[in-house]
Amino acid sequence: MKHLLSAALIFLISLPIAAQESSLARLDVEARIDYMQEHISGTKINDASGFKGKYLNIRLDGNITDNVSYSYRQRLNKPNKDASFFDATDWITVSYAIRNWTLSGGKQVVGIGGFEYDGAPIDLYYCSEFWNNIACYQLGVSAALATTSQNDRFTLQFCESPFRRNVMNIENKEMFAYNLMWTGSHGFFNSLYSVNFIEYLPGKFINYIVLGNRFTFGDFRLDLDLMNRAVSARELFGKDFSVMCELKWSPLERLEIFAKATHDSNSSSQAGDWCVRPGTSVTRFGGGLEFYPLKNSKNLRLHINCCHTIGKTVETGVLRDNQTIIDTGLTWKMNMLNLKRRH
Repeated sequence: MKHLLSAALIFLISLPIAAQESSLARLDVEARIDYMQEHISGTKINDASGFKGKYLNIRLDGNITDNVSYSYRQRLNKPNKDASFFDATDWITVSYAIRNWTLSGGKQVVGIGGFEYDGAPIDLYYCSEFWNNIACYQLGVSAALATTSQNDRFTLQFCESPFRRNVMNIENKEMFAYNLMWTGSHGFFNSLYSVNFIEYLPGKFINYIVLGNRFTFGDFRLDLDLMNRAVSARELFGKDFSVMCELKWSPLERLEIFAKATHDSNSSSQAGDWCVRPGTSVTRFGGGLEFYPLKNSKNLRLHINCCHTIGKTVETGVLRDNQTIIDTGLTWKMNMLNLKRRH
């Protein structure tokens, strides 16, 4: 009898190990609090200085079946425009995967290339004029094809235009974006490239060509994003563009030091770029460090950084000439729930 009970116990214990598992629901909460000082031409900007609750997000991910998955992220501290809770939803998508294809629908990240654009806002400290003005979460559908090696993925996306809210005085605001992305991973080189055609007014398009490059050499990582924008074939290249560059060094397992610079310029004679307005030529540069106090974990992070901005922006721009920002803060990420689905 003892042998029978022992065998039964061993069998029961081994069941979870033998069975395949996938994530049914994983709930994470992440938050960031900063203490900031902002000055323009030596004058302190009181509204932008002091303690700031920068981000408070919840994220829910999981699998409904072997082929169907979902992902949801809600920004709890984001103002709800037009009294809509859905405006503070970054994304909520359902995806169906079969072989090398993935079909997705819902509120998604607009498929624009570049590593600054791709970074989670909670992990970014100071960014380009373009980044500060693009409404990057929109309703849409997408189809992605991965190569057999899984080193490359090509995504075609049809979604709402990020500029619908910029044309409030136009009755018919049904505007769309057509995006093609290449995501590549080849040893020391990773890519986030895209070609985009986005309506900035009904029936009128702005074209993006974005080359997002990441190079990794040992403890060093270099991100270089090149973005060209055009609303007319007459001014196709070099009139409206952005460059974002970041160098990150990890001398220790729990320490990262970075330097970053961005430049946005628009000398086009034609309006149509809602993110970097004509007349803009602005450069932002700075650096900082990140420290992870917990061993073998990046769920708790301390940061300090400083940036300075020079150049010309229009009245509606976010960046300002002779603007200096000093920022220090704390970020933490917590797993609240992790349910497994056995099959």
